[in-house]
Amino acid sequence: MQLTDLKTPQRAVRFDRERLALRDIVDIARGSAHPELSNDPAFRAAIARGADFLDRLLREDGAIYGVTTGYGDSCTVPVPLSLVSELPHHLYTYHGCGLGAFLTPAQTRAVMAARLASLSKGFSGVSVGLLEQIVRLFDAGLLPLIPSEGSVGASGDLTPLSYLAAVLCGEREVLRDGVQVPAAQALADAGITPLRLRPKEGLAIMNGTAVMTGLACLAWDRADYLARLVTRITALASFALDGNDHHFDETLFSVKPHPGMQGVAAWLRQDLEYAGQLERNGKRLQDRYSIRCAPHVIGVLADALPFFRDSIENELNSANDNPIIDAEGERVLHGGHFYGGHIAFAMDGMKNAVANLADLLDRQMALLVDARYNGGLPANLTGIEGERAAINHGLKALQISASAWTAEALKLTMPASVFSRSTECHNQDKVSMGTIAARDCLRVLELTEQVAASLLITVRQGVWLRQRVDASRSLPAPLARMMDLLGQDVAPVLEDRRLDPELQLLLGRIRDQAWSLYA
Repeated sequence: MQLTDLKTPQRAVRFDRERLALRDIVDIARGSAHPELSNDPAFRAAIARGADFLDRLLREDGAIYGVTTGYGDSCTVPVPLSLVSELPHHLYTYHGCGLGAFLTPAQTRAVMAARLASLSKGFSGVSVGLLEQIVRLFDAGLLPLIPSEGSVGASGDLTPLSYLAAVLCGEREVLRDGVQVPAAQALADAGITPLRLRPKEGLAIMNGTAVMTGLACLAWDRADYLARLVTRITALASFALDGNDHHFDETLFSVKPHPGMQGVAAWLRQDLEYAGQLERNGKRLQDRYSIRCAPHVIGVLADALPFFRDSIENELNSANDNPIIDAEGERVLHGGHFYGGHIAFAMDGMKNAVANLADLLDRQMALLVDARYNGGLPANLTGIEGERAAINHGLKALQISASAWTAEALKLTMPASVFSRSTECHNQDKVSMGTIAARDCLRVLELTEQVAASLLITVRQGVWLRQRVDASRSLPAPLARMMDLLGQDVAPVLEDRRLDPELQLLLGRIRDQAWSLYA
């Protein structure tokens, strides 16, 4: 994921036992909001009760998984009370084996916020001091360097979250102002005292779904914007191809009641200023599927997004470690809430629907650059005329690149959740692969955004050429505004030129969600 510049925080997101929204995590990740731990005495007392209950059980020599026992399959190994205090340090230490690219700053903030949300529910047996330490990292701008690979998504995101646990204790490395710094030095410079984790706190930090959930929040936000952007691109492509806007007629869509799909068709009617006239003007009676069926393709994602959001928000607002500490009922409940199946399903489904958007755009581009199908526009949308047209190739190579990005996106649609692996002495014998699914989804989003950037250049060129071919064609007002915005970034392609600077600029616009697209 490309970094979004950290903005000056605009609002506070309060962390307590109340429900958070996906948007809260996205805003914290983007830097337009910052987390605050509630000062409500009742909330803080509820958190403290869990830690106090565990302390009492230890004084009474109670058997508690991960507190007086080893971890995972080692739950049968008793830990002497004299060594209980050292156990959390061992947990995050031996899980320091992550590899792969580090999470980006935005992703890291999302992960930290997701873990803070879960621990704030009050069922993890942690101290208020642990929650405050996470907030201190935010306030000081200290981001743990978290390797992205090494989680199977059940027993939680153990390895990546061990890097958060270690940094809270002044170990490993952080990113500060874009520079890698030893955590001990960074905490000392910020006046932050390293934590010594209490019993159960290492397990509470690591034995949860915060990495996959934080990434899923960011993926959902990007997918929602892409659905809107692809709709706008489709409207521009329809105009450039001299298409039939009656394919999006309201009565036509009223007989197939998928609300997301109907909403996409409504956006297209709005963009094309379709008023219900079924013109018979010599055009091809039916446009090809990538235009005519665009609402049906985009609509699958549009209809799935509310379900995906509910699943992600439910996970975000869950206590998802093990064991669950019921301080009110004075019980320690051993279960499997670290299992990330809901996030895995959401991410596997989302990447499939998003990859279909890449494929849709790729097909639209194929029509636009092919003189056999583009309604009288030049081959490859070459803008130059006269003798020099012979040596200019327009968007020929851009189509090849878009096809490559589409193919890679489609290749990644195999669901990660079906690749469960038995691990850890067959204790973790069925795992979710939710974090791999989330990482795959983000990669599919990245590739689809690249295809969208190439289509923005293509439709900008196609609409410009359509108006050159037929100067009498007036551009509907919503599309005219979009063309004005695109025109500020991309000039018409006359003589062949490199396009990667403009692609990078447009990718930045997409990832910053620079264009307001529909209500």
